Amino acid sequence: MPPPSDIIVVGAGIIGCAVAYELARRGAAVQIVDERAVGMGATQASAGMLAPYIETTHDSPLFDLTVRSLALYDDFVARVSSDSAMTVAYRRTGTLEVATDDSIMQELTATAEVLAGHRVEAVLLDARAAQLEEPCLAAEVVGGLLIGTHGYVSASELTRAASAAARRNGAQLVEHSRVTRIGRVHDHIEVETERGSLAGDAVVLAAGSWSGSIGVDTIVRSVPVNPVRGQLLYLAWSGPRLRRVVWSPRCYLVPWDNGTVLVGATEEPGAGFDERTTVAGVRALIDGACAIAPPASNAGFLGARVGLRPGTADDLPILGPSTIVPNLIYATGHYRSGVLLAPLTAQLVADALLEQRIDPALAAFSPVRFGAL
Repeated sequence: MPPPSDIIVVGAGIIGCAVAYELARRGAAVQIVDERAVGMGATQASAGMLAPYIETTHDSPLFDLTVRSLALYDDFVARVSSDSAMTVAYRRTGTLEVATDDSIMQELTATAEVLAGHRVEAVLLDARAAQLEEPCLAAEVVGGLLIGTHGYVSASELTRAASAAARRNGAQLVEHSRVTRIGRVHDHIEVETERGSLAGDAVVLAAGSWSGSIGVDTIVRSVPVNPVRGQLLYLAWSGPRLRRVVWSPRCYLVPWDNGTVLVGATEEPGAGFDERTTVAGVRALIDGACAIAPPASNAGFLGARVGLRPGTADDLPILGPSTIVPNLIYATGHYRSGVLLAPLTAQLVADALLEQRIDPALAAFSPVRFGAL
């Protein structure tokens, strides 16, 4: 069977736009369809951190996937920026994970030992060394773990640029069209929206938290992806500038060249599709930021955003082809790792669709672990 040439990508977040761009640049005819504007789902409230060595544990199947994706980032950002003619803020200045007591410091020491086994340079710092690296840290910080290969990217800029790059490679963007159903009709796949139907040879379901609301013909159960609300703060920093991402058990701080700092992020699995910012969420982040970096108390409050991260029961994404519907492939459920995993997800999906090549790493993320999907 020849590879599909007309592909519909459902979802215009970072995953959907990255997949669409990769498919389009390899010559496929692509349509991107979403109810919202580009990047207005979970992506809009993402801090864009690229930190696999502290966001995932080494014994998780997600670890190798995130590390592989981080290795693609320099080329991915450069290519997207060039093909879109847009600037994407991107820094690889490292992360400093801090400890405020001896038990957390012991955990960081254990992490450093594990990373040494993976030949990852990670430097343990005592309290004085941590303060020298980041002078704004609170006196309660007893040490930290510095990982220089980490970084961050503007998730919103990257998503918009990937969408533009896809379109400059021939992709079409269909905004403000809610997808209600996916099904096979004769020899093609049909995607029904509230504004009409789209037909293609293949479909990539990359609708994030909204994936489960889309019916798929012949599949009884919904895709098991649930929203996890995350709130993020924007501050106008006025103290000593942070040099890199600072991570603590209560929050993380991401500095930008324009003097703003992002503080994130809450994890609220019981909020459903409620996208309100809340007093409790904002207060928790402000308290966490001030506890780890006291100058935060003098920062200007620029606002807060909410994103609904797509979570799964085992905290792993759903990646790979459907076992029920030919030429339907899932790329959803990335939870906190959507931005980090975007380059590799795009590559793996394009390989599967255009070259019929399934990466062995996808076995751990296959939709079959949740039954007939």
